[in-house]
Amino acid sequence: MKSFLQHGWAGALVLVAGAVSFSGVASAQPFPCKVIRVVNPSAPGGNSDIVFRLFAGRMGELLGQQMVLDYRPGAGGTIGADITAKSAPDGCTTAIVAASFVINPALIKKLPFDTVKDFTPLGLVVDIPTSVVVHPSLPVKNVKDLIALAKTKPGEVFYSSSGPGTVGHLAGELLNSVASVKLVHVPYKGIAPGVIDLIAGQVQLSFPSIPVVIENVRSGKIKMIAQCGTARSSSVPDVPTMVESGVKGFIVSSGFSFIGPAGMPKAVVEKLNSALAKSLQDPTVRKELISRGADPVGNSSEQHAAYIKAEIDKWQKVASHAGITPE
Repeated sequence: MKSFLQHGWAGALVLVAGAVSFSGVASAQPFPCKVIRVVNPSAPGGNSDIVFRLFAGRMGELLGQQMVLDYRPGAGGTIGADITAKSAPDGCTTAIVAASFVINPALIKKLPFDTVKDFTPLGLVVDIPTSVVVHPSLPVKNVKDLIALAKTKPGEVFYSSSGPGTVGHLAGELLNSVASVKLVHVPYKGIAPGVIDLIAGQVQLSFPSIPVVIENVRSGKIKMIAQCGTARSSSVPDVPTMVESGVKGFIVSSGFSFIGPAGMPKAVVEKLNSALAKSLQDPTVRKELISRGADPVGNSSEQHAAYIKAEIDKWQKVASHAGITPE
């Protein structure tokens, strides 16, 4: 099976409210728990770490409980997700999952779990919009220019990504589909080398998350011509969305979801969801997240469930159009 890598931020290993060691599947225990285990299907130092560090301290205060990450990376995030799905549904084991959670059903034929049925949505934590960035030498000022150029030069505009099946790869395939163009995908082993080659002019285009490139955009090394969220990100308010740029329905972002196993008691779900939402409304938490290009969400469990289903459907359609066969 291919390894599907996601965007990463540079960051330190994060331990919130103490260090705890976990092993095996947690057995049921009363809620509140001594410690809320938050499985992280990604390696230390990535997006999940940063997001968790910024909201979990406040959320833990609201709950009166410790929240600690348990790193379980591997297999494109499926190992950590599977551990979560098979844990006791008592609220003491949860997880923070990235966009791979909703993309994997389009890429992996036999997941060890059902992404919809085997989890309890506890709220979308943040939405990190994807950006559209180009090398300054590319003769385009906006998305309309980019599409026009791509149509006159099919197969001659190259875009980088952090690997096959990642958000950056599928964003390019989505643009190929909705704009009837032929951008050429150049996969890298991680987003950093892809951005380095974009800055060097080895590729002309990329679709990284905003936090990955915002400093290079501010320094003028690359140019951001659009962002792909439902609304303009507070971190780059002057950059239009793809929808504003005339590409109807082009919404691509990395949503970080807070989830638990299926079958969690309603009262526990409501308590965790409420604490998450309140923590994301905290002015300090919001300011820190927004400054890093992450838009706080904190929606309801029902809204979160609808989001998960819609994202799975969208990426399955994009993968199908791109000829990506689940393995």
